[in-house]
Amino acid sequence: MELFFLALLFLTMMYALGSGYPVAFALPGSAIITITLAGLAGYFFAGDSGAYFTQDGPIEWLTAGVTNFRGIYWEVERDTLIAIPLFIFMGIMLQRSRIAEDLLVTMAQLFGPIPGGLGISVVFVGALLAATTGIVGATVVAMGLISLPAMLRNNYSKPLATGTICASGTLGQIIPPSIVLIILADQLASAADQAASERKALYKEATGEFSMPSTLDIVSTSAGDMFLGAFVPGLVLVGLYMAYILISALLRPGTAPAVVYEGKLMTGAFLKKVLLALVPPLVLIFAVLGSIIGGIATVNQAGAIGAIGATIMAGYRLREGHKDAYHPAILSIVSLVMLFILTQVFSLNIRTINTGFDMIGVFLAMIAVGAFCVSIGWSFWRTFKIEDTLNGVMVESAKTTSMVFIILLGAAMLTAAFRGFGGEEIVKHFLTGLPGGFWSQFIVVMLVIFLLGFFLDFIEIAVVVVPIVSPILLADPTANVTAVWLGVMIGLNIQTSFLTPPFGFALFYLRGVASSAVKTLDIYKGVIPFILLQLLGLAIVGFYPPLVNYLPVSTYLTSETAPPPKNPRLQACLEDYLFTYYLNERDAIEAATGRVASLDLSALPPTTVKKLTGTTDAVTGIFGQVEAIREAEANLEIGAQGYRAIHGDVRQIERDIRRMTRESDNLKKELRGIDDPSQREDIKAHMDEIAAEIEALRAEIPAEWKDANKEFKKLRVALNKEQRTYQRSVDTAYDDLVETIAIFRDADALAALEGDIMALPGMINMDEYDPAAEQAVKDTAKAISKIAGGNAIASSLTKAAKSFGKRRFKPKKGMKSLDKAIAAFEKDVAGRQAGVPLLPALEEYELYIRNTIGLRQQDRLTNEQAAAISGCLAQHRDISLHF
Repeated sequence: MELFFLALLFLTMMYALGSGYPVAFALPGSAIITITLAGLAGYFFAGDSGAYFTQDGPIEWLTAGVTNFRGIYWEVERDTLIAIPLFIFMGIMLQRSRIAEDLLVTMAQLFGPIPGGLGISVVFVGALLAATTGIVGATVVAMGLISLPAMLRNNYSKPLATGTICASGTLGQIIPPSIVLIILADQLASAADQAASERKALYKEATGEFSMPSTLDIVSTSAGDMFLGAFVPGLVLVGLYMAYILISALLRPGTAPAVVYEGKLMTGAFLKKVLLALVPPLVLIFAVLGSIIGGIATVNQAGAIGAIGATIMAGYRLREGHKDAYHPAILSIVSLVMLFILTQVFSLNIRTINTGFDMIGVFLAMIAVGAFCVSIGWSFWRTFKIEDTLNGVMVESAKTTSMVFIILLGAAMLTAAFRGFGGEEIVKHFLTGLPGGFWSQFIVVMLVIFLLGFFLDFIEIAVVVVPIVSPILLADPTANVTAVWLGVMIGLNIQTSFLTPPFGFALFYLRGVASSAVKTLDIYKGVIPFILLQLLGLAIVGFYPPLVNYLPVSTYLTSETAPPPKNPRLQACLEDYLFTYYLNERDAIEAATGRVASLDLSALPPTTVKKLTGTTDAVTGIFGQVEAIREAEANLEIGAQGYRAIHGDVRQIERDIRRMTRESDNLKKELRGIDDPSQREDIKAHMDEIAAEIEALRAEIPAEWKDANKEFKKLRVALNKEQRTYQRSVDTAYDDLVETIAIFRDADALAALEGDIMALPGMINMDEYDPAAEQAVKDTAKAISKIAGGNAIASSLTKAAKSFGKRRFKPKKGMKSLDKAIAAFEKDVAGRQAGVPLLPALEEYELYIRNTIGLRQQDRLTNEQAAAISGCLAQHRDISLHF
């Protein structure tokens, strides 16, 4: 019966969407109707409203719906969606203020004289509008009204012209900031959490260990990561579109002829026009995306920056032709420049203000902030008074935002119903049962999303399909893909839903504004090459994941919250980077180490000599350790070649056994609520069949599996042992060197305390407690403890102070500890003074090995190292053999 209601849910949803019901009501309505029917059927025919649910029942579904509602509107931690109304406001404000029109006209005049120039200008402007407005309908309509007549008037091929406009208009779905990317980030963050739980459960079942190493965990995503990840793929699409138009114009000049601009190019007036049309949107793009990439602002804060920037731009555009048109914009620029200069000159943190000079800076900053607020208010006032622009923008933003959020809620209800009827288990079983592993699953999912794009809008696909299939794909350790990469791949695929006939929205938008000379068939023919180009872009990004992963990883590794080099997730790539450096610089490293080893250490204390010789020996021995690690890696790779096939077969059998076991457990629960003898016998017979199948599956596990698994684990343990040995060796070597240098640097500071420590014996009263003497010993111990390497002496003094204390007054014992401390002090001072001449050589050596051998002990990677390691981390690694 669960399958019946699952089919009913799907058919009800398709009927509602096909009948023209708004998506916001079709999704939750289908769920409510089906859940109600299933609950009533269970109550009347089985005596239990949850009888026809595989998970929970209608009450639990209603509770889940309330939880989803609270999650979208009230949970402080889930603030990603706040950016949606801000970016919508930004896009509609730019569209209403006709800045898009200025861009189209100006860029057409600039690019027109080259073959295919008008088409290239449309793609270029589409990319700029995508990075500012991100609204497909507004972009397609604007380009259809302005560019299409000009292209047709200049004898452009109708299919090429219409296809270019439709495809360029859809760039707003993948070039950030994009509403689709924000929604996908929200959905994928939840999916990544669910997938992480599944992967941990899989690790526990496969290894028997409760704690999974963090290096095997799933890399989640955020809206900021999605923006960064989609940036380069968006540019790849732009490049493909432009290349296609240019090649088409060169091979078939009649399809996209050059257009001669009526007037002189490169005049002062024309250049001014180009700058005024192009620079403000570019500045806004830089402010929005640059603030995210630079870690200055979160996505929500960047959305606010975009909304304010769009309003300031609209303020001068709506007053174009008046002398005071640019006054608010100029005031905002001057105030921001002033603030930037003040932050470089003054300390503007109120908590750290100590001087009158800083107070002057704060006062000037308050003036600059006030001026900026005036410019914002001035711009808002203009948009409010001129053509009622602000009111229209607010109304449209509220409508669009409400639609998006209602669809999110409805989709959450539909997804919960789908899971309640066991749909997720069916999909999971189908995908995991496909031959070919992850990539066959991924291709099937991409194909389904592509086909759904013919009939459904991008939001429906993002909020209905993604939560179902994403946890399955993310949990698979074979490809170990990142959530960012998966999200961008889905986003690129969803983008085609705007172009695919018969229900591509971009086609409808263009059809609505195109003249009767353009036939619908021309539009359909025109978009086909661009759909193929989108699929080509999808294949390029899929084949080379760093196009997506590099920017998010690089930004993270260079941010203020960057992980230290010792982070376990960095070790594999860090070692690849360092081992290559060791191989290339072996002679230089050995020469530098030899110079330190040849220093005269005879006057130094034995412990210091031991540390320095240990450092040089460890550095010299690193090359042997690297060879041992490489050999262990090679052995593991050889062992993996034969082990991988049997491992995959056995793990698939074990997954089938677990699935059947869960099915048997569900039947066992169902059996408790049934009194009819015939039904009980049927269920028991089914359970016996499942038990027989489980035994048959266990018999299929190869006899050599245990030995193969044991042998492979030995190889992995051997590799881990060599890696740990190397890590301990370099860490100890560098720590000992740094500690020795610090001790030598503090030689004078320790010697300066000689008078204090030598005066202590004369202050001690052996007959009665003297608080002044006790305090003097404590003070000296405290002073010495602050000096590098002084803890041993300070410890002896502390013991002495306790013996001189009132509660445990044992002066003889205290004097022994004091004498011991003084003897250690004299010896330590002499050893440090002997080591001072060696300081320059040791400091030079420490600086040389700091960011290589000592890299694991640093707080963060250098920018150069972060760039190199980001390229490594951006690749996907198969970790399935750990499970």
